[in-house]
Amino acid sequence: MKRNNVQAISLALELAMKKHDNVIVYGEDVGNVGGVFRATRGLQKKFGVERCFDAPIAEALIAGSAVGASINGLKPVVEMQFSGFAFPAFQQLLAHAARMRNRSRGRYACPLVVRMPSYDWNNGANGALEHHSEAIEALLCHIPGLKVVMTSKPSDTKKLLLAAIEDPDPVMFLECLGTYFNTYISNKYIYNVQEEVSDDYEVTQLGKAKVLKSYDAEQNPHLTIVTYGSKVYDCEYAVKKLEEKNYKVELIDLQTLQPWDRETVIASVKKTGRLLVVQEAVTSFSVAAEIITTINEKCFEYLRCPPARVAGYDITVPLSKGEKWFIVDPDKILKQAKTMLEYQE
Repeated sequence: MKRNNVQAISLALELAMKKHDNVIVYGEDVGNVGGVFRATRGLQKKFGVERCFDAPIAEALIAGSAVGASINGLKPVVEMQFSGFAFPAFQQLLAHAARMRNRSRGRYACPLVVRMPSYDWNNGANGALEHHSEAIEALLCHIPGLKVVMTSKPSDTKKLLLAAIEDPDPVMFLECLGTYFNTYISNKYIYNVQEEVSDDYEVTQLGKAKVLKSYDAEQNPHLTIVTYGSKVYDCEYAVKKLEEKNYKVELIDLQTLQPWDRETVIASVKKTGRLLVVQEAVTSFSVAAEIITTINEKCFEYLRCPPARVAGYDITVPLSKGEKWFIVDPDKILKQAKTMLEYQE
């Protein structure tokens, strides 16, 4: 059956709740209404108010209660309506959930999942107020003890969420939740992202990237593009345009940002000699910065040009009228890719 990301998340939650009696789902408006994006719609009716329920508008309380519940045998899957609303929860997530296994010397763990739509849930162009357009993945990736997932395509979203629920440690699950994704190709294309999503209980491996486009070393590919979240779609468009000019581009969707799949990226760059990292988040001290640093350390002698990144500006995300100038779009990706491909060694 064809589903979008919202429907894939809803399916994963239902499958997990059927399989595991200790899985509970809660957050602001999650129970009766089914969440602001309706990702939990129908779960309270199917599983009852004790397993799917509304929480107060208090993110610190939601996260703190999840820590306590997870220590005592439950598997909480809690929702922050937007990742920008999660800042009050950092005390509980960073100081307690992430450290519990180490603090207790393995006696306790916090097998919880925190779901939250991240900045690029609608490619940034949501016209919303501040805190609806945050990209906090690098903050979370910096904390030992937390695993961080960023979804892109519906079939992978379902498998990743089930894997996060199965994981014995806290997982921050950042979602591209929007039914529609805006691409700023001529500022006019909007498309509904759907694909076939199986009804089966399927789990993928956390920490493993998905190679969307690859070539054998003998084919001499020209460029590696690494990305995640909704930028996967813009990068796919850019790769298609580059292929029309006879360039061979390997495209990697990280899927898990912490731990990230170093081996897959390193292997690709050793073939291509060029690395471009694309992200929606601000440029400095970012996921892209970590990846490029690693490649400089591990693949320096293979590089044909300096690694580069296409990312957001180091500013607070503008309000509605300025959003389009901030957004990373395919034109920016293509411009940087062409600069690298034409680089004179």
